[in-house]
Amino acid sequence: MVRGLESWAPLALARATWSASRPLAAAWWGLVVVRSMLPAALTLGLGSLVSAIAGGRSATAPLLVVGGSFALLSMSSPIHTQIGSILGDRTSGWLQASLTAACADPTGISHLERPGLADELTMGRDFDLGITGPPLSVALGFISAGMVELGGGIAQTVVLGTVLWWAPFVIGGAWLSTHWLLRESSVWSNRTDPEVMAEQRHADYAYRLAVEAQPAKELRVFGLGGWTVERFASRRRHLVELQWKAMRLRQRSLLTVFAVLGAAHALVLVPLVSSAVDGDLALGGVVVGAQALLGASALAVGGFAWALEGAAQPVLVVERLGKRMAEEGALDTSSSRQPAAGLPAAAIRLEDVGFTYPSGGPPVYRHLDLTIPAGRSLAIVGRNGVGKTTLVKLLCRLYDPTSGAITVDGRDLRTLDVDGWRRRVSVVFQDFVRFELSLRRNVVLDGAALDDAQLLRLLEVAGAADLAQLDQPLSKAQPGGTDLSGGQWQRVALARALAAVHLGAGVVILDEPTAQLDVRGEAAIFERLLAATAGCTTILISHRFSTVRHADRIVVIEDGLVIEQGSHDELMAAAGRYRAMFDLQASRFNDGRAPDLDDDADLLEVLEEPEPEVAG
Repeated sequence: MVRGLESWAPLALARATWSASRPLAAAWWGLVVVRSMLPAALTLGLGSLVSAIAGGRSATAPLLVVGGSFALLSMSSPIHTQIGSILGDRTSGWLQASLTAACADPTGISHLERPGLADELTMGRDFDLGITGPPLSVALGFISAGMVELGGGIAQTVVLGTVLWWAPFVIGGAWLSTHWLLRESSVWSNRTDPEVMAEQRHADYAYRLAVEAQPAKELRVFGLGGWTVERFASRRRHLVELQWKAMRLRQRSLLTVFAVLGAAHALVLVPLVSSAVDGDLALGGVVVGAQALLGASALAVGGFAWALEGAAQPVLVVERLGKRMAEEGALDTSSSRQPAAGLPAAAIRLEDVGFTYPSGGPPVYRHLDLTIPAGRSLAIVGRNGVGKTTLVKLLCRLYDPTSGAITVDGRDLRTLDVDGWRRRVSVVFQDFVRFELSLRRNVVLDGAALDDAQLLRLLEVAGAADLAQLDQPLSKAQPGGTDLSGGQWQRVALARALAAVHLGAGVVILDEPTAQLDVRGEAAIFERLLAATAGCTTILISHRFSTVRHADRIVVIEDGLVIEQGSHDELMAAAGRYRAMFDLQASRFNDGRAPDLDDDADLLEVLEEPEPEVAG
């Protein structure tokens, strides 16, 4: 019962508006109450005015009540609308801030990679785009009008009781029954069903393809503009069909509504008219009874229910996501208190590590054992899908192993302070972020103390010294900004990693750090990179063996296990899998053909050949 009450739309909306702005929420909800009472006050005032005139008494007081009620009715509506618009914007901002915190606060990232949360995240993120309903700044106007009308109907029903004490039970019950009888007519009750959310996700995807700059080139070159628009339109049509199916009026219910209302009004009108004709009811009472009976019809208002449900739904989704994301993305940090400063001094070890993603699927690792010596460089190679990037996530403690342990100088990584360990780690992710900020802020985002000379030196090591001015935005969407190529952005990401080393990181992880650079530029940059990170524990993941060969030690991973390890010369002499992959890339240069150094199909072909005999 308590859970059902928490998900009740008016209560959910009240929670959100109160959290967004208490003064505005108090004013908005207060005006709902005041405006609801004004029609009843006007009805009583008119009754008093008629009675005063008929009885020859002074009409000043009734006129003041009528005039005041009418004036307040006229003035309060636009004020309420304006307050509702501002409160809607504030509530939207609060919901977006809450969702941002729900996404960013968990120490792990499982909640962002779990497919089951993707649909709800789309609904929670895009609620104010007008796709599933009007923005909150507009919806609150519909809601306030509907709630005022509904509240006015309740007040008029109470006033009707001053004429016929039993009439409110008959009329009020009849009109309120319409809410149950026509419950499917205005509320889209299944908007969170899997089919609805899937259609919303597809519509959202097509919408973003059409409006974002990145896919614009291919949509035009390959003639996909029409397909994108049709995909969006068809998904939106299907959403409307699902909504209509869920909200359709049933003829049987309408006939029942008419019968119930007709019988209730007959029960009240007959004695009301009879009393008036017989003189048992004064003229003022007749006016009050007739006006109240008419006003009681507002109890049947249902036109705002769709807006109320639509406005409450993102509140419920964000609240639900906040709880689920906190659980899904949480890491056990109850014992994570040991300082990480100066680590590692000896080695990082993966000891019998097993890992399966929380979303399911086959294990990425079952019994992985790997030693990463401190202060040395280690390269990891293997075909796509063997878990190289997963290893990066584990080393950064974005996930914890399902079994086994990762130790740093003999200490379980889970016992180290999470933030302290991450300050010790500098990473160039394969899908690094391209911030629409200045070059300076892309390299040192948090404004750490690096003077211009130090910053330029880091950019020079990464080959990014002449890409832009330090304070120039790296986006043409910003005034005075510039766009960079993929390779140029990769140099900026390398400079970002070097800045972290300069600020105290001791572990450098490079996940395909030069994939978008030409071979000659790659070699020059990587030599400077190794020199700049001398003394750090450097972990390199790459398909490019021209880069890999520079590492102190190289490991080959297959089927979640280390199958070869050694220096470049040792592995070449062993004539195993590493030698086969290296020779494949080298042969393309010897043939005079442009090498496709990331062709995983060719690598897979090599890996599936029988393992060569080891010399000696």
